[in-house]
Amino acid sequence: MVKNLEEFFSERAQGMKVSEIRELLKLTNKPGIISFAGGLPDPELFPAEKIEEICTDVLAKYKKHALQYSATEGIMPLREALVDHMKRTSPCDFDVNNIIITSGSQQALDLVSKIFVNPGDYVVTGAPTYLGGIGAIRAYEARFKSVALDEHGMKPDVLRTTLDELEKKGIRPKFIYVVPSFQNPMGVTLPEDRRKEIAEIAIERDLLILEDTPYCELKFTDQENYKDIYFYAPENTIHMGTFSKILAPGLRVAWVLAPEEVINKIVLAKQGADLCTAAFPQYIAFEYMRRGYIYNHIEEIRKVYGEKRDTMIEAMKKYFPEGVKWTEPKGGMFLWVTLPEGCDTVRMFERALKRNVAYVIGKAFYVEDDGKNAMRLNFTHSTLEEIEEGIKRLAETIREEMKLSGCLKAGNSMMAF
Repeated sequence: MVKNLEEFFSERAQGMKVSEIRELLKLTNKPGIISFAGGLPDPELFPAEKIEEICTDVLAKYKKHALQYSATEGIMPLREALVDHMKRTSPCDFDVNNIIITSGSQQALDLVSKIFVNPGDYVVTGAPTYLGGIGAIRAYEARFKSVALDEHGMKPDVLRTTLDELEKKGIRPKFIYVVPSFQNPMGVTLPEDRRKEIAEIAIERDLLILEDTPYCELKFTDQENYKDIYFYAPENTIHMGTFSKILAPGLRVAWVLAPEEVINKIVLAKQGADLCTAAFPQYIAFEYMRRGYIYNHIEEIRKVYGEKRDTMIEAMKKYFPEGVKWTEPKGGMFLWVTLPEGCDTVRMFERALKRNVAYVIGKAFYVEDDGKNAMRLNFTHSTLEEIEEGIKRLAETIREEMKLSGCLKAGNSMMAF
């Protein structure tokens, strides 16, 4: 072993810190625990038989390409299929030259951060926001400015005020990071008027938006047919999508839709990262789309996840003590629970584990020291029976925390945002 190995690490590597949330999640792997912590799809919904069928056909039909290196931009058939798919909801003027396939959305976040962020640059985010987004952007030594979210997501007027404050200091953020549909962690969705106004703000101020849409297909009602922000500001928006939530995360196939100049820079960054996304899973995703399987599969996911969300909300109404609030998402995979001020979800985490139930602490989703009395719950991975029992166990832990914090009230009803 090299002596004083720490001296060889880059300043960036030396600045990397252990993720508090990842360390906590390691504790959730013990047998018997009901975990609402991970952002995991229901494995029972993975279309294994159809994927097996497609794999056999891909090896027979495309083996010379599927087992070979592919273009950095991704295989052409998949990119063409994505253009057709996305133009159903966002009929903008774009083509395959505006799309690159990435190894999951997390790589897309990393590559976008790599090509835009210098140490000390500012990025505007919601508060709370996706912790994986925070991690990817922070790795390039960015600074953050947060915009508090309400029950409908980011407020355009607050965004304007925030940008004004930065402008007075001579700061121009590199981009505004937004998860518009069924946001992780709150589950809230930007309505059409806010999407349009945020796009207008970006155009007016000549700024970029990074639009992350992993959950947009997972809507439980037909009322959530909102256009992507990209539709309103295609020249100012970098749009990200993924197959992880609508097919299988193990394929690691996602995409970026952006102005061609941005795509060209991402291509250069990706060539230094992994040369190309594996061709084989790209062909699987393409055939799944070409055969029309994906649309019926999405409908099945929506039905199952909608039932699980309803089960979790009804269990919270039944078991949680008065004074606790939660969001009621109309799609996606998560809801957000807020305990009374004075409660601490970090402090109560180990007590929850002793009752064999887990969640993600709220402070993990903030760039500032906030969210101490909040938590994120995932409702997609557990069974209906586990959801009922897990919420019951969590209610006991919450009641104990509220008693210790001196904020337990009489009654047994809950309040929703």
